[in-house]
Amino acid sequence: MADLHPHCVRINSILAGAGLPGRVRILDEPAPTAVTAARQLGVPVGAIVNSLVFSTAEQKPLLVLTSGAHRVDTAKMAALVGTASLSRATADFVRAATGQPIGGVAPVGHPAPIRTLLDTALAEYSEIWAGGGIPHAMFPISYDDLLALTSAQPVAVA
Repeated sequence: MADLHPHCVRINSILAGAGLPGRVRILDEPAPTAVTAARQLGVPVGAIVNSLVFSTAEQKPLLVLTSGAHRVDTAKMAALVGTASLSRATADFVRAATGQPIGGVAPVGHPAPIRTLLDTALAEYSEIWAGGGIPHAMFPISYDDLLALTSAQPVAVA
């Protein structure tokens, strides 16, 4: 599809290169939250992968892939990764780390590797949906495939 955004093309390329069947789907409306994504896709909110970028005390990015049904326990995640604190990253920090805008961050396709944690609660779903690089895009994947694709550390984030 020639009119796909370059971020979506990159995500599709990564998925195809890994031998995975899922491809980016362009939604009718932006899906900046798990609730709006789930509504448009007709799936439970817990099956939506929120790609949340945090800034460590050392100003390093941390990507937490969490179920849309969960809130990240930042104190628990900070202790897990060995930093004094985690704060929600600014839009500029997110774009610098991922190359993508807030509300559309994909778990892959970043300019450089980002330490990534994956919510084990997502394993409850046979199919989960992750951001496709822009707020209008999502792609389907299994938990095991997302774990392998991102080299994430599986954790209970809530």
